[in-house]
Amino acid sequence: MGQIELTAIVLLFMLVLLGTGVWIGISLAACGWLAMLLYTPAPAGKVLAVAFWDSSASWTLAALPLFIWMGEILFRTKLSEEIFRGLAPWLGWLPGRLMHVNVIGCGIFGSVSGSSAATTATIAKIALPELNKRGYDERISLGSLAGAGTLGILIPPSITMVVYAVAADVSIIQLFLAGFLPGLLVMVLYSGYIAIWALMNPDKQPPDDMKTMPFMERIRESYNLIPTALLILLITVTLIMGWATATECAAWGVLGSFGIALWSRTLTWENFWQSVMGTVRMTCMIMLILAAAAFLSKAMAYTGIPRGLADYVAHLNLSPFALIAALTIMYIILGTALDGISMIVLTTVVVLPLIKQAGFDLVWFGIFMILVIEMAEVSPPVGFNLFVLQTMSGRDSLFVAKASLPFFFLLVVSVALITIFPEIVSIVPQLAFPDSVGK
Repeated sequence: MGQIELTAIVLLFMLVLLGTGVWIGISLAACGWLAMLLYTPAPAGKVLAVAFWDSSASWTLAALPLFIWMGEILFRTKLSEEIFRGLAPWLGWLPGRLMHVNVIGCGIFGSVSGSSAATTATIAKIALPELNKRGYDERISLGSLAGAGTLGILIPPSITMVVYAVAADVSIIQLFLAGFLPGLLVMVLYSGYIAIWALMNPDKQPPDDMKTMPFMERIRESYNLIPTALLILLITVTLIMGWATATECAAWGVLGSFGIALWSRTLTWENFWQSVMGTVRMTCMIMLILAAAAFLSKAMAYTGIPRGLADYVAHLNLSPFALIAALTIMYIILGTALDGISMIVLTTVVVLPLIKQAGFDLVWFGIFMILVIEMAEVSPPVGFNLFVLQTMSGRDSLFVAKASLPFFFLLVVSVALITIFPEIVSIVPQLAFPDSVGK
């Protein structure tokens, strides 16, 4: 059986399983098992066991349940409501109002967590109930969370960036610095879209009930932001200064959120236990999907489909910009079946020589890869952020996928902008390392 036929069969099988309501993790694992049975004599059971163990026994993933727990505590103790109360008086003038909190919150939290899954799950846990309660349109709320949640892997520190830096032998610090302006660009595009959508759909957002609030009353309401803002600032500074790892910062975040909840007298035994059980459920769901995605990635590696696709692009002998366009399409296709780290590991051996020959800077290409991996995070059928939001909202996969579609195209626009204006990526590393960037 050829690779094209195998790819079609696996994708069709995945769509059937997801459409019939089979658990997402089980569906991904079943597709990997089918691919191995059809294409390779390797023992699928042993590969499954190794993939599940390797994906679960990662120290870096220890930050995931901790950040989720922090979000659960903020949600269960009503601290999230205080965050929205503090922001509401200042965002009323902006079309879209509190929906911009999704973008701002994911941008800030993404700089702390470095994980798309943790960013999406944590901000969604805080934001979705508040936005639904206040009458905001659920479709745009879910779409903005799906898109903005990807900022976790673009705004440093980022595990995905570290993997690329190792694979491409480039400076991790330069890559981190290169991610700041593209991250800001994506945030501006997202907020701009939300504002335009709100102007075109004024009936789908609640009225501004803060317009007549006196200035001093707005200041008093902003006091609600101080405890949680200090917590996020402490975590961010600690991470940037190198005083602690992301996992240690996550632990400090949990401890700090407990301290704030105790200080505000909102922590009870009941909501403490609810936060623990909510964290367990969400972590188990995410870990099952991660493990199944790891097995599917290994199965795809055995079939040789990612390497074959990269070799096909290499033999087209394209011009530099046509090469970037072809690679964008290739990575979008791969993103329907592979996670971001697997895409980097399986394709860089073939792709990086092409990029060097075309004259592109490897640090720039790293940011390009992060952006197309972000597209994969919101691309059906295997967009991981879609799975997280589908579980948290109770909506079906088609509803969440449609909601995220505009933000997917905004990521395409981001790729086009950094390709036309590469200075967006290079200017910050050049200011920090004027003698080394581009070499």
